Amino acid sequence: MADETQRPIVIKRIKKNAAGHHGGAWKIAYADFVTAMMAFFLLMWLLGSTTKGELQGIADYFQTPLKVSLSGGSGSGDSTSPIMAGGRDLTRSDALQMRRGELPEQKRRINANAAQAAVARQEQIKLKALKAKLDEIIDASPFLQQYRNQLLIDITNDGLRIQIVDEKNRPMFDLGSAHLKPYAHNILLSLSKTLNEVENRISLTGHTDAKPYGAGERGYSNWELSADRANASRRVLVMGGIADGKIKRVVGMASAVLLDDKDPYNPINRRISIIVLTKEAEESVNKGSGRLAAGGDVASTETDAAR
Repeated sequence: MADETQRPIVIKRIKKNAAGHHGGAWKIAYADFVTAMMAFFLLMWLLGSTTKGELQGIADYFQTPLKVSLSGGSGSGDSTSPIMAGGRDLTRSDALQMRRGELPEQKRRINANAAQAAVARQEQIKLKALKAKLDEIIDASPFLQQYRNQLLIDITNDGLRIQIVDEKNRPMFDLGSAHLKPYAHNILLSLSKTLNEVENRISLTGHTDAKPYGAGERGYSNWELSADRANASRRVLVMGGIADGKIKRVVGMASAVLLDDKDPYNPINRRISIIVLTKEAEESVNKGSGRLAAGGDVASTETDAAR
């Protein structure tokens, strides 16, 4: 057995390094502390130099930021506010304080009326351009030129109106019938393509003169006849390519709205009225307000023709 006294002695020394002033951990902590203090004093300075109204705006923003942003419009808040989308500046007068979402009712109405007037002006420009185009088409077509006196085109409050009227020896329909003469059929086909190029909807109205049927209004009368003639015209326009849903209204007015009220039997009272509706007139049709004229509210047109 070996003598244990001869075993070598092993000495373990643990070296301890004191951080002292040469360590780096405390520097990071100190830098964070200094940064926080700078931010704190900067915040205190901003709060001290901000008016009461601006402070209220800041509070409004942090309480309901989305609401303030939406109600304030572009950029939200005043240009003098330190925070975009800031709330109301209590230091400023009400006149300067108003924002888009806080406009008084009267001013809102004025703005709405101005917008409607601008839309109406644009529509009038488009309708005048359409009228000029139709006039050019008629003048350039030898076929349509033959019937120039029977094509009345004007602009009314409801839109651009095209009226195809009868002449003494050249009616559009067979007597007492809704059957279109070939020339009237071709006129409608010629107009359909141009009418389809505009986005506005169309109203069709049939009119007759005042000569009654033998049975008066108890049986088939001018009311049914005018409606049937309007529908016959609608079918031809559809045949010519008018888009689905383009025609907004088809009505028969009999002799209730005369073009020549001085002579109820004048052939010019027998007519088909096509109106390219303005947006306002179309809204009236949608609401059933009755504002839309029946396609015949123009000055009387004199003619020596008789039925």
